[in-house]
Amino acid sequence: MAEVTKISRKIKTTLNQTTKYQILTYCFFNDIPVSRADLDCLTLLALLGEHELTEFCKTATINNIFKSAQSARNAVTKAEKKSLIIKNGKSKKTIIISDKLQTQFNGVVLLDFKILGQ
Repeated sequence: MAEVTKISRKIKTTLNQTTKYQILTYCFFNDIPVSRADLDCLTLLALLGEHELTEFCKTATINNIFKSAQSARNAVTKAEKKSLIIKNGKSKKTIIISDKLQTQFNGVVLLDFKILGQ
């Protein structure tokens, strides 16, 4: 029988960090490359919930994730192509984090990952 080494860590984090970790884990295990700015952008969107696209791009700029609203818009388009974000609407588009990520970010969140590497 194979011997398994178990590593257990308990860490208290902010909701922002917990959300970011969930998104990063999803991207890692699904081989989706994301930059730090992309990750921050996705985390912001997850925490804000469904948001109007133009307003979100301004908010991402105000939060110093991107230097311009156009850079934020480019990141949103890139994330949409990777199926991380869903765009809705025609003239006033709204964006929301994809359900595929199964991200929990309301209230107190306990993450319990069990990963076996061989």
